[in-house]
Amino acid sequence: MRTEIDHLVVACRDLDHGTDWARATLGVEPQPGGKHATMGTHNRLLKLGPRVYLELIAIDPEAPAPARPRWFGLDRADVQARAAREPVLLAWVGSCDDITAAVTAVPLLGEVLPFTRNAYAWRFALTAHGELNYDGVLPPLIQWDSDAHPCDALEDRGCKLLSLELTHPDAAAILPLFRKLRIAGPVELAAGPPALRARLRVADGGERVLGG
Repeated sequence: MRTEIDHLVVACRDLDHGTDWARATLGVEPQPGGKHATMGTHNRLLKLGPRVYLELIAIDPEAPAPARPRWFGLDRADVQARAAREPVLLAWVGSCDDITAAVTAVPLLGEVLPFTRNAYAWRFALTAHGELNYDGVLPPLIQWDSDAHPCDALEDRGCKLLSLELTHPDAAAILPLFRKLRIAGPVELAAGPPALRARLRVADGGERVLGG
């Protein structure tokens, strides 16, 4: 079993707000994504590597309320208030090659549910309450079940993920979970206040740090 960074999750008040933020912050236009009918959300995407992307996600105002809590804690009033002020790096999602083994090793990841959208098919580990573990420092997991990956359809607009720096006061408890999941890639975990910081190279050759 191995887990790598699949995507960064940036929660937005709405997708237009998120797109304006991406233009101003990263100097690029995100591309259309799609709708998640089961979760009542929709997204826009930006490629950050061969199989790494940034997801701008928002509650879909045209979708009916889902039968279960939305993922990433998007139903929480405090999350919605933060996203209303400015898009916020809320979580990161790990791509796992054996999600069943992963949730067996780390049960607090939740239940594995199947999803499909157009050519994409995946399984996602979702907590019953829809909220994040350890403030998003411990990632929700995804396993892609088809050859298609969202990055295959995204243009390279000159942005790249350089590193993901995570801090949490319970880092000592999280580290053994990272080891069980065999998390690989440019991910660093240290003790400190809950925070996610993604360092990106952007199209103009400079660097930007998301989160904090």
